[in-house]
Amino acid sequence: MNKLTAYIKDSYTELVEKVTWPNWDELQQSTMIVLGATAVITFIVWIMDFVANGSLKFIYSLFATKG
Repeated sequence: MNKLTAYIKDSYTELVEKVTWPNWDELQQSTMIVLGATAVITFIVWIMDFVANGSLKFIYSLFATKG
């Protein structure tokens, strides 16, 4: 039980005294960067999905039986 208590105490000390937390401006800037990157990556994945869907529909239409 002493190890667990020491771990919790050391973790608390590290979080309170040793960690450098961002200020409000840094936090907002980081958030905007993450949101921008998320939007760009989402758009890229959407384009890839759109192209793959169109390509597969075209390929499937070549082999579709008409009847």
